[in-house]
Amino acid sequence: MRVWAIANQKGGVGKTTTTLALGRGLAMRGSRVLLIDLDPHASLTRAFGVPGEPAPSGVLDLFNDPALELSSVVRPTEVDNLHHIAAQTALATLERRSASQPGLGLALANALSRSGSAYDYVLFDCPPQLGLLMVNALAAADHLVVPTQTEPLAMHGLAGMCRTAEMIERSRRRPLPVSILPTLYDRRTRAGAETLKQMQQEHGARVWSDAIPNDTRICQVDALTRPPAPALYPGRGLAAYRRALDWILHTEKLMTEQAA
Repeated sequence: MRVWAIANQKGGVGKTTTTLALGRGLAMRGSRVLLIDLDPHASLTRAFGVPGEPAPSGVLDLFNDPALELSSVVRPTEVDNLHHIAAQTALATLERRSASQPGLGLALANALSRSGSAYDYVLFDCPPQLGLLMVNALAAADHLVVPTQTEPLAMHGLAGMCRTAEMIERSRRRPLPVSILPTLYDRRTRAGAETLKQMQQEHGARVWSDAIPNDTRICQVDALTRPPAPALYPGRGLAAYRRALDWILHTEKLMTEQAA
């Protein structure tokens, strides 16, 4: 089982879209995939049509004492091989609980370890701030994917996310590889092109050589949460995510070969 954290400490960079597109892409290639929504705003959960009221079972139940088993909160989707776990708005209360409930920082890692090998890939859709939920995801992750908007202000969020990854890597004492995925790219603007170039210069091989373009069709939830139409990846955005997935999988293969 491989665990990917999709995270950035800046909002509005395409984390949920990236989680959905990569997870759906893996499932369509035959992998068993679980998407876990860690954001109290629950955008990924809403994309799958789960209402906020009454509060659904989901991620929060994995932090209870005793915690529910992962399998008891998993939900199916219309896409073969693709499952998800819903977020609840009450996830925002976890920070307060952490002071009196030890061990919450490893709750998700422990839940995954108890789940066995039910999935080939688990993808965390992280909230846009450093806190207990993001720390949980990074502690459990084998790979950090950082979607990053191609605009100058996004560079600060990227730098902060890379520092956080280094901090987590030191504390857990095992590598946390980082792949940076440029998103929302508009090649017609000078700012977009210059930001992409700066990103590649500052972070080197960790940055994808391409970028996910602006594409309004990605905003149509059906394209990401339902079985494919006759066109496997309709639109420029989803086609780009297919290439991005190829790159991430190739990066993981190289890492595996280097570690062997």
